[in-house]
Amino acid sequence: MGNPPPAHWRRAAVVAALMLAAFTFNTTENLPVGLLSLMADDLGVSLTAVGALVTGYGLTVAVVSLPVAHATRSVPRRYLLAGLLGVLAAGCWASALATASYGLLLAARVATALAQALFWAVMGPVAVGLFPPERRGRVIGLLSVGGSLATVLGVPAGTWLGGHGGWRAPFAVLGVLALVSLLVVAGLLPTSRPRESHAAYGAAPDRRRFLVVLSTTALSVTGAFTGWTYVVAFLDEVSGFGEDAVSTVLFAFGVAGLAGVTLTGPLLDRFPRATLSVPVAAQTAALLGLYAGGSDQVTAVALLMLLGASVGPVFVATQSQVLRVAPGRTETALAANSAAFNVGVAAGALLGGGLLPLVGLRGTFLAGALLTAGALTVLTWPASKPATAPTRAR
Repeated sequence: MGNPPPAHWRRAAVVAALMLAAFTFNTTENLPVGLLSLMADDLGVSLTAVGALVTGYGLTVAVVSLPVAHATRSVPRRYLLAGLLGVLAAGCWASALATASYGLLLAARVATALAQALFWAVMGPVAVGLFPPERRGRVIGLLSVGGSLATVLGVPAGTWLGGHGGWRAPFAVLGVLALVSLLVVAGLLPTSRPRESHAAYGAAPDRRRFLVVLSTTALSVTGAFTGWTYVVAFLDEVSGFGEDAVSTVLFAFGVAGLAGVTLTGPLLDRFPRATLSVPVAAQTAALLGLYAGGSDQVTAVALLMLLGASVGPVFVATQSQVLRVAPGRTETALAANSAAFNVGVAAGALLGGGLLPLVGLRGTFLAGALLTAGALTVLTWPASKPATAPTRAR
């Protein structure tokens, strides 16, 4: 017989710590966007060089997710997560101490990206494995709320703190948050072999469905970022918003995204297919609507909120689907989905940049809509007969 599950309060505390860690990782990844000018002026580098801290971060996650997940699949998750959170804390503090040293800052970002690549692969199975299988979707939804808060709260708060206390201050605070997560995980997460958890393998392994989910992730994210990368210019030149109003519209986008993720989480277990196909369809409609009617300000705000309410749930639903249909170990499958997501971000930005001189700002949203419609088409592919999940090691 296996060990009895830990007390409910211990499991809840671990999930809360993982939510905080997801918030910290996502905020750390995107914070340079809000501090672009401050960091460039202080370090004596170009805006492009600071922007590369975000682009390079995402590409690092995309490239190393699968290899590091495979290499560490036998390491007890308590030790592995504690180590990853230690790297996050050290990376944040190293960034805060990067006095006039772009090289040190870049090295800290690469180390943090390596940790994040593995964190997203293992945190889902760890959290899900603490609860009964029928709660998988709800647990994944909670973790995604933590990550989504980075957009609505983390980056804006970090940008404000950087403007008042210097750009290093928010990185120092993020290091403290990472330390809190580390202490809770190290103190309360049981030490067990990864294979012992019911979340180590897909509940209904289906290789064809797994490839459908990966394709949906890549196509939908590429579609979203083909237009989203240029949303500020779109709101200014097409919709006619001023600089102050743009910030408010983007905040509304973030709030809608958080609401979408929060509402989707409890539905993932009951409606696994619909919770993926509905937001993909909504994203398609939002992008197409922005192309056709984005010049009207009220319409633009409504459609951007629809886009926000669909983009987050798409990724949450794909993560939940991967846990269900993974043909092998779930952490490897989740790493593949994370890689597909980050490849989509980079591909969308590159595609949008290439199309911009040819089709204009509105045309990038049309291209994004067509790609997302492709993801919706892929979702109609029939699934193969589910295989039996591998027996857990005793």
